[in-house]
Amino acid sequence: MAFRHGGTYMAQFDSRNPKERPPRDPNGNNSEPSFNWKGLLLIIAAIAMVGFVVLGRTPGGAPDTITWDKFEALKTENQVKKSTALQILDEGDKPTQWLIGEYADPAKHKGVSQFRTEISAKFQSNLMQDLNDAGYKVDIKGGNSFMSSPVAAFLPVLLIMVVLYFLFRQQIRMAGKGAMSFGKSKARMLSRDKNRITFKDVAGVEEAKDEVEELVEFLKDPKKFQKLGGRIPKGVLLVGPPGTGKTLLARAIAGEADVPFFSISGSDFVEMFVGVGASRVRDMFEQGKKNAPCIIFIDEIDAVGRHRGTGLGGGHDEREQTLNALLVEMDGFDTQEGVIIIAATNRPDVLDPALLRPGRFDRQITVNLPDVKGREQILKVHAKRVKIADGVDLGVVARGTPGYSGAELANVINEAALMAARRGLKAITLSELEEARDKVRWGRERRSLAMSAKEKENTAFHEAGHALLCELVDNMDPLHKVTIIPRGPALGLTMYLPEADQYTNRKKELLDRLVVIMGGRVAEELVFGDVTNGASNDIKHATNIARKMVCEWGMSERMGMVEYGGHEEHVFLGRDIGKGRDYSESTAQEIDREVRHLCDSAYERARDLLSSHRDKLDAIAKALLEFETLGGEQIRDIIQYGEMKNPPPPPGVVEKPRTEPPPHPQEGTTLSPDYPGGISAATAPQ
Repeated sequence: MAFRHGGTYMAQFDSRNPKERPPRDPNGNNSEPSFNWKGLLLIIAAIAMVGFVVLGRTPGGAPDTITWDKFEALKTENQVKKSTALQILDEGDKPTQWLIGEYADPAKHKGVSQFRTEISAKFQSNLMQDLNDAGYKVDIKGGNSFMSSPVAAFLPVLLIMVVLYFLFRQQIRMAGKGAMSFGKSKARMLSRDKNRITFKDVAGVEEAKDEVEELVEFLKDPKKFQKLGGRIPKGVLLVGPPGTGKTLLARAIAGEADVPFFSISGSDFVEMFVGVGASRVRDMFEQGKKNAPCIIFIDEIDAVGRHRGTGLGGGHDEREQTLNALLVEMDGFDTQEGVIIIAATNRPDVLDPALLRPGRFDRQITVNLPDVKGREQILKVHAKRVKIADGVDLGVVARGTPGYSGAELANVINEAALMAARRGLKAITLSELEEARDKVRWGRERRSLAMSAKEKENTAFHEAGHALLCELVDNMDPLHKVTIIPRGPALGLTMYLPEADQYTNRKKELLDRLVVIMGGRVAEELVFGDVTNGASNDIKHATNIARKMVCEWGMSERMGMVEYGGHEEHVFLGRDIGKGRDYSESTAQEIDREVRHLCDSAYERARDLLSSHRDKLDAIAKALLEFETLGGEQIRDIIQYGEMKNPPPPPGVVEKPRTEPPPHPQEGTTLSPDYPGGISAATAPQ
């Protein structure tokens, strides 16, 4: 299987086809609650019994009790209905009998009411004969005292209570599988046969892979290490930027080590119920101890392992209780060997120190962005799934993708394949790979954006200023491409790439970079005598570099080698909200003046250089207006010869697919993590 970046593991695990899901677990972990047929049958039976009770009672509600004299009066007035038989209820051992029937009652809705009258003393043998002679039908029935008793009235309520009892008993039996399993761990055991990934599928992180390979070797043959008294690490923390393959490494460990592998996300512990997180931690380790030796992988552990005591406001913090349970289980009083914890995070700065100490997480493995060799290996892994044209050198693409993570490189291959399919090609060429690279990092070209001739001309001179200064200064990365085609939020782009891997920045290089960044705004002022808001991104970029030079890197003679402020890239609200500045107000004013001095000096230097090379600035801008996109070699031809020896095709003409490598960049490239670089853009108004 091809290399996949870390963030896709959980989605792939949860998105399995129902036919591919593991069989029902006898413990109930993987089973899903089925339809409750028993409850449905109980409800139907209850409805039938309630209906029987209701229908079995005297229809029309309770009859009116009248005296015998009134009955005689109704009979004399012919108001007693002859169409309905009169009923004599004989209650057997009781001396009371009742005569029941219907009589005309205009006050009722249907004009008929039921009556009953007591005939205990007046019951004679000739009563039926008298009624029959008068034209009435008489039936003698046994007593129905139960139906008319209070017990019969309470019977429907009793039946409903019985049904509810059986239904709730069924739900309680399903508590381990249904909604009431709050404290059960959500850790899932990874199947050893399906979606198996091994270390062959992991590329670009060789050092991290070597360390986890040692862990797998320990699991396979622990006696080899225990001979010298060594013990297996209890925890391994994978740290690195998003998309570098942390989760993929964990899946590779599961594929290589023939041991149970449980996977869970940090956010699966904490829910709305108090105590659920700690209960799930204990249950997860209980499962691990039953299957020891095993591996438990916690993805995004910062969701549950954040620094304690940093919550805003008072009250009990559920997350801290969950963290305490995790600390105790990893290295507490009753700790058992055989359960290895592997966790992944891209925010190690917010983790609790007690979680990071040896004995809990014995190792911290850094999974960095790949270098040029690692990027080429990653591209080769992903290229196995697609068809690449003959002669395409993936090393060229690797050298042109500095700072790309494994996830971004996978996306480059995928976008190139989609682009080649849209163009009707049989294989992916270098042109599609380069276009996909630019699309992944800077967005797709927006050729449909309607720009006026004035705005297009302004953008051309803005990008020409960046491009010209990039070639005029001494300590700048080689120019790669200049375009005035809108891409993403930018109206134009100037791309420059370093020739080799860079991990540090010299002061002269940063000062020259500031000059190049100022070139767009200076070119607008020189040519048009006015400026636009298109340099907003340049201003932000330049201010960021200048402030880091003053406050963090000690590159200011006035401020000296002193670090001012924390300047953390990500602020941890609970910890940093109460922090004040660790320097005085006068020092803050000095910092602002020094930052302003660096930016102003770069602006004046850029003005001097562009003013002395105004003819070259106009030539580059004119070529951009004609061709829209120029390569670094074409810009250098204009600066040196005043014309291009190999001009690009005019806009609208499809360039022939290219398989030979471009002239730049020549070596491996990686942007330094200390500054965001590689692009200067004229941005659209926000």
